[in-house]
Amino acid sequence: MQNTQILVSMLKLQQKLNDETNGIGWENGYTKEGKLISFRRCVYMECAELIDSFAWKHWKNINAPVNWENVRIEIVDIWHFIMSLILEESKDKNFDFLAMQISTLRPFMDFCKEENNPNESNVYAILNDIELIIHKCSGFGFDLEELLSAYFTLAIKCGLNLYSLYKIYIGKNVLNAFRQNHGYKENKYIKNWNGKEDNEVLSEILNQELEYDEIYKQLEEIYKKL
Repeated sequence: MQNTQILVSMLKLQQKLNDETNGIGWENGYTKEGKLISFRRCVYMECAELIDSFAWKHWKNINAPVNWENVRIEIVDIWHFIMSLILEESKDKNFDFLAMQISTLRPFMDFCKEENNPNESNVYAILNDIELIIHKCSGFGFDLEELLSAYFTLAIKCGLNLYSLYKIYIGKNVLNAFRQNHGYKENKYIKNWNGKEDNEVLSEILNQELEYDEIYKQLEEIYKKL
């Protein structure tokens, strides 16, 4: 699958997830329940969760190792909302054109190369990059290309490339749909599965290189036993 095809696939899946979760017409800024949508806020709140994956506190657990698997999940969570911003601004939903625009960004070209192992000594630079994304989303001025460039730069430093992002995104997209189908909005969903967060369970399932429907099926089988 070519790079632009991967982008198109993810954009279509995100559109489908947003349509099912928020209702048709969510691009106008409200869910089907009348709840205001702010994807920019979603991005910087997910960034805050990503920061907590690192031992940034100078007074607590100062030598705690980085949980890079959780970092990868959080990077993908941010991607969900960045794609939602892209789709929100694109009224005609020309997925091929959107993918082409993204693919012309220089950091994206680097993002398509072989992934590197993340470096523990690079943590403070990574934290600065996360805070740059927060800044891009929390001010009055907003430039989507700048946000995308900052995101791809961050993802590279965290050890991801386009192909690993795609693999994890597929799994997280399934999990998000699964959550919605099991009462996530109504606060009925169980997120802790026998001592593990559902994200951790998903990571284990993704090691098996499964397709979309099979991932959902395995989540269903495990959830029934809770």
